[in-house]
Amino acid sequence: MALDTCSHDIFTAGTDTSAITTEWALAELINHPEVMKKARQEIDSIVGKNRLVEESDIANLRYLQAIVKETLRLHPTGPLIMRESTEACSIGGYEIPAKIRLFVNVWAINKDPNHWEKPLEFEPERFVTEEGSGKSQLDVRGQHFHLLPFGSGRRGCPGTSLALQVVQTTLAAMIQCFEWKVEGGSNNVNMEEAAGIILPRAHPLVCVPVARLNPFPSSGSGIKNQI
Repeated sequence: MALDTCSHDIFTAGTDTSAITTEWALAELINHPEVMKKARQEIDSIVGKNRLVEESDIANLRYLQAIVKETLRLHPTGPLIMRESTEACSIGGYEIPAKIRLFVNVWAINKDPNHWEKPLEFEPERFVTEEGSGKSQLDVRGQHFHLLPFGSGRRGCPGTSLALQVVQTTLAAMIQCFEWKVEGGSNNVNMEEAAGIILPRAHPLVCVPVARLNPFPSSGSGIKNQI
């Protein structure tokens, strides 16, 4: 039974979370075409149009990293984190007994107006330095307690590095290779959230990819025609 539960946790945490984060990010980009344009310009200038973006390129795609951070802030795939107190303590005027189950509301923390300016707005620039040439010191790995998409401490998500690499590389390829059109001709995607342990979308993202370049020039035009 324990093995079955463990396997379920591994597959759920390792697949659904990355897929949902990518879906939320793409939806935000469709709703914010100026952000999409800026991300595409960054990819074109650093990677070019003659090859597909690779994992090794991500370190140089600062704005893309900021987009993923902002997506994880607004749409954390683990909106609630369950923990158990090891000893009695007092937090914010509340007395917490020892050995009691606690739920950390990551969704609310990531949107706390005491720490975030315009907390409900999608603004990747908040994760870019003012000069735009460096990496923001604000990270998502649990070192800053007002941004906890992966939890923190020894019980933080063990797949953080893999998740970031998968989401960032996948999203970069989707931005580089396609223009995205929403079904029905609307440029506005419904961003309503559904109830769930991994914060799914209330309405599936239905959009049409339109190829903007052929990332495999050595493969001829066959692949482009099939997309």
